[in-house]
Order: sequence, then C-alpha cells, then structure tokens
Amino acid sequence: MSARAVLAVDHGTKRTGFASTDPLRIATRPLEVWQGAGDDPRLVEHVARLAAERDAGVVLVGLPYNMDGTLGPRAQDVLRFARALAARLPDVAVVPRDERLSTKEAEALLREAGHHGDARKARRDSWSALVLLRDWLDAGEPREALPE
Repeated sequence: MSARAVLAVDHGTKRTGFASTDPLRIATRPLEVWQGAGDDPRLVEHVARLAAERDAGVVLVGLPYNMDGTLGPRAQDVLRFARALAARLPDVAVVPRDERLSTKEAEALLREAGHHGDARKARRDSWSALVLLRDWLDAGEPREALPE
C-alpha cells in the first residue's frame, strides 16, 4: 500500500485549526480554520472532506491534557469528537496526540513569521495543528489508541 497523507486537527470550542502533510512527509502546511462550534456535526463532515481531498491515512487529533498529565473536561469533549471521526472514517487511523504547549509554540512561530494582532489570532489554531503535526512526525509517528 502506498503512503498516505496526514491531517492534523486542533479542535476548539469556537474555531478548529488544521494542518496537513503530503504522503512523503516532505511538506507540512497550515490549512484554513473552521469557524464554528466544536460540537457542530458539520465539523466531522468538514474533516471527512479534508481527509478525502488529501487521501489522509491518519487524522491526528490534539488532545488537551492538563499540565499534570490528566484528562480534564475539555479533553473529554475532544475525545467525543475523535470517536465521532473514527466512526465516520473507518479506513483512517484517528490518532490522539498530547497538544500541551502547542499554542504557545504556534504563537512564537507566528511572531517569527511577522504575523501580529488579528492576523496572528486568525492563524493561531491552524498553526497549533501544524506544531502538533511536526512534533508527531519528529517523534516517529507514534500510533496511540484513543483513551477509553
């Protein structure tokens, strides 16, 4: 089977960011942000479309652990979303990934790239997904199961 792309998701309550890589893992890039509630059923369909357009074999979902390593209420929302994705995309691996500090790193990258104010805010979620994706690739693409 040939290599497939990866789609990363930074799930949010008001905005959800995305990033992707090509099947050969050469180029990573942020994608357009989804503007809308994180529990909107259309978000799952939006992700399914993005995954299909890119022939993604993996959808990486940022999981917001607490700083002490536990899963809080926000993480439970993201897990519900990830499980809905897994049900909607049976031929795609839905992989959770610790996203602690990805937003801070994304903010730093955006500052370095010269984005300020509203422009930075508009891009932050997808750049957080980009940080998540790059960290996962650098870690050797570990395939964790969704926590119960």
